[in-house]
Amino acid sequence: MKRREFLAGAAGITAAAGTLAAPHIAKAQSSFSWKMTNAYGPGSPYYVEGPGSPTDFCKKVAALSEGRLQIQHFAAGELIPALEGFDAVQNGVVEMNAANAYFWAGKIPAAQYFTTVPFGMDVKGTNAWMYNGDGIKLWHEMYEPLGLIAFPMGNTGVQMTGWFRKEINSVADFDGLKMRIPGLAGKVYAKLGVNVQLLPGGEIFPALERGVIDAAEFVGPYQDRRLGLQKAAKYYYTTGWHEPNNVTELLINKAAWDSLPEDLQNIVTSVAADCNLISNAWCDATNAEAMVDLVTNFGTIAQPLPAEVVAELKTITEQTLEEGAAADPQTRKVHDNYFAFKEQYGAWAKQSLEPLLPLLYNS
Repeated sequence: MKRREFLAGAAGITAAAGTLAAPHIAKAQSSFSWKMTNAYGPGSPYYVEGPGSPTDFCKKVAALSEGRLQIQHFAAGELIPALEGFDAVQNGVVEMNAANAYFWAGKIPAAQYFTTVPFGMDVKGTNAWMYNGDGIKLWHEMYEPLGLIAFPMGNTGVQMTGWFRKEINSVADFDGLKMRIPGLAGKVYAKLGVNVQLLPGGEIFPALERGVIDAAEFVGPYQDRRLGLQKAAKYYYTTGWHEPNNVTELLINKAAWDSLPEDLQNIVTSVAADCNLISNAWCDATNAEAMVDLVTNFGTIAQPLPAEVVAELKTITEQTLEEGAAADPQTRKVHDNYFAFKEQYGAWAKQSLEPLLPLLYNS
């Protein structure tokens, strides 16, 4: 072959290769402008703003992607109402939503397990299940038929039982009690005779202060103090049986997700995991300070529930979870997987954490 013919052929091959590679290069270099809605109101610490929050997530994704993925955040009411994020993402109105998966339990009963499970696992066990068990895999399996996927993006850690205007001494004290409490815990309390109330955060304090409700659960010492609940009730029960942890859900439209190049997908998942860690650390630090303040300066009586009450709550919780699993094949699959993982993780926690924590923190 003559040199001129060889060079012409090589040039043709190079041009063809460049043409084939062009779509991949173009996709990798494309820029994306997305919207994220939120179930929580403007300025809410942890849920909207602060270390590891959804707005922090958006800023970090923009920085790490060098501006190729810009996500505009809208708190509840700024673009859509608080609890319409699931439909908005599913319908492609926005690409992302920050909330808690148990808000969608009416659409997907198994979604509860991706936020928290009463008498389930703490934040360490939940993260182990999510990242190294089948948690995220099952989450996607439940959501993908609806054109969605999701990742953990935050965790409050253990939440408190709540604020009570009167002391709880026995199971009988729950009968007729009016309490603000959402989720599966509400179903459990209802079986003890509690009149379950569902109120948005902003309405809890006035309802508790005026005696419209007798008790209320919100989050933990920092967030509860911010609402002023310590001014409306004296008894603060600390047993976090109902929410041993609480996962923030990053909900993503599946078609939008598939349109991202792999490097941007990796940035999103990495930043979500980063926020999951940082937000939980922030919650632990702020709750520690707030609990001391509540007890020392507001006269709050912080104490665990009586053992008799906890035992009854556990029995009813197990019955309630089994009823839900029996009624829905998807819930059964997630339920069985979750509790199989919990059994294994629990054995390790008993051998490692149970003997260690009293040594570290009991004075």
